[in-house]
Amino acid sequence: MPQPKYRKIAVLGYRSVGKSSLTIQFVEGQFVDSYDPTIENTFNKMVSVNGQDFNLQLVDTAGQDEYSIFPQSHSVDIHGYVLVYAVTSMKSFEVVQVLHDKLLDMVGKIQVPTVLVGNKKDLHMERVIKPEEGKKLADSWGAAFMESSAKENQTAVEVFKRIILEMEKADGNAPAEDKKCFVM
Repeated sequence: MPQPKYRKIAVLGYRSVGKSSLTIQFVEGQFVDSYDPTIENTFNKMVSVNGQDFNLQLVDTAGQDEYSIFPQSHSVDIHGYVLVYAVTSMKSFEVVQVLHDKLLDMVGKIQVPTVLVGNKKDLHMERVIKPEEGKKLADSWGAAFMESSAKENQTAVEVFKRIILEMEKADGNAPAEDKKCFVM
């Protein structure tokens, strides 16, 4: 059995978009309904993707806005990013774009392993951002895109499995279904 790979993931976004709810749902399998602003929390979880174990360290960050100074700690030794907005908040969608720009400036790269997440998809009546808008933005970044509901455990798990696949792809370790063999 190969050794577990250590990966550090930062979860970023505007305040009250569900960063902590998404992270806690993935780590503990429970939905936290109360809102308590996060300063910064770190969670650890072992997860297996495509037969490889990953020791994940998840940095659940404080909500940012367009004026926040991007903390250097959110770019040092981070392998991948989950950028979260709420499908019910145009402001959070705008802020996530600013955060992505600041992130690239800080790490000095044109692309980093990223999953853009439109959270709170269960709030159908309050939705203001269509899935196509999120997908278009993620495509422009070369990032993966998903919508989720932190209330539903399955989508929370899928978000973090997806960022693992994005980090592996960046490391040149594409999943088996992407590797093709042709006999000439």
